[in-house]
Amino acid sequence: MKKSLRLAAAALLPLMFPALASAAEFNGATLSPLWGVPFAGILLSIALMPLLVPSFWHHHYGKVSAAWALAFLLPFAVIYGVPLAGAQMVHALVEEYIPFIILLTALFTVAGGIHIRGNLHGAPGLNTAILAIGAVLASFMGTTGASMLLIRPLIRANDNRVHRAHVVVFFIFIVSNAGGSLTPLGDPPLFLGFLKGVDFFWTAQHILPDTLFILAVLLGLFYLIDRHYYRKEGVLPVDPTPDTKRIGFDGAINFVLLGGVVALVLLSGFWKSPVTFDIYGSKMGLPGLVRDVGLIAITLLSLKITAAKVHADNQFEWGPMAEVAKLFAGIFLTIIPVIAMLKAGTQGPFGAIVAAVTRADGQPDPAMYFWATGILSSFLDNAPTYLVFFNTAGGDPVALMTTYATTLAAISAGAVFMGANTYIGNAPNLMVKAIAESRGVRMPSFFGYMLWSGAILIPLFVATTFLFFR
Repeated sequence: MKKSLRLAAAALLPLMFPALASAAEFNGATLSPLWGVPFAGILLSIALMPLLVPSFWHHHYGKVSAAWALAFLLPFAVIYGVPLAGAQMVHALVEEYIPFIILLTALFTVAGGIHIRGNLHGAPGLNTAILAIGAVLASFMGTTGASMLLIRPLIRANDNRVHRAHVVVFFIFIVSNAGGSLTPLGDPPLFLGFLKGVDFFWTAQHILPDTLFILAVLLGLFYLIDRHYYRKEGVLPVDPTPDTKRIGFDGAINFVLLGGVVALVLLSGFWKSPVTFDIYGSKMGLPGLVRDVGLIAITLLSLKITAAKVHADNQFEWGPMAEVAKLFAGIFLTIIPVIAMLKAGTQGPFGAIVAAVTRADGQPDPAMYFWATGILSSFLDNAPTYLVFFNTAGGDPVALMTTYATTLAAISAGAVFMGANTYIGNAPNLMVKAIAESRGVRMPSFFGYMLWSGAILIPLFVATTFLFFR
């Protein structure tokens, strides 16, 4: 079983160009922290430019993302050589970004083809129920799938509300992040752990109390805040709509396609195959190739069979997906040196961070693993961050699931829970924000959102630390 998991993991990730194999790995310990400037630059651009130059950002955010990517790639190629720069770019795009975007596009398209009709009116009880349902769905269809399925009907239900931003903020907290903590299907870091040898149901067994605690507090707090705003607004007239039927689904065939997406992702993890394909010098494993081709086929099929009226009722548009694709392309490229410096461990520029997770007696400190993984996952891609600390803790799945179970639970929880701290901590966050804004919801700015997460999530994570990771 362990061998099959290793083979599946190997097949899931395409290999580097053979001619550049010797250049594919480089020592992050030799890099200057200044190589992190382009990554910091794209983060600050996402945070500040929508506030300072909103019109420019709206029309040129893709160019800004590309400029920061080139600000890393071009100097890197000059100093370290084109082969190494090319190898790193291929690694980031082929192994990480392209499969990532294909999966997100499939989930975005399929979920966008499901219209929940009926008289949904955003009272506190209904809103809380939708968030709770989304939290459950997130661990079985992924945080992206659950977010894309429910964010539109939730916004539509609250169309007549004056205060709506808090509803979307808590949706990101609960559905786009914390709800995906119980299975490898829920969030990419847990899926990578599964490929490394962590049992499928291990996370549910060891993080269920943590998840229930966080979700219960967030749902209860949301209900109180939403009830306050609801009462403050008074009784508002409901906009008359022709959608007076009882609750139901249009485009329900897309639920079958959604099951297909989940099946393909699982298949790519379980299926072992020695077959590889050479694509312009890069080898791709058969399971990963089948998964990606299957996801593209499902995306096209969903677009073909979904009635135009369903897309119109959902106000389906490609703007949010395009924004995520362009911004994360820059993030995946500029994050290359940052991840390399973290992988260098105590010998790298960020050695203090890695050293901080180990106690004086040499044993791992679960509380510090929770916070180190979580804080970095708030700003970096949480999947590679999970792998960095998974390996820092020894990288042996058997030992981590038994002797160091609390440490693995802390790494898993930090990567999933704290992705809610910023808009870029998890891909669905930015997608939900873009969809909400396209529907007229005035969402908080990058730092405004962090005020919400800082006031609500950070104290909750402190409590989680004392309850579960001491």
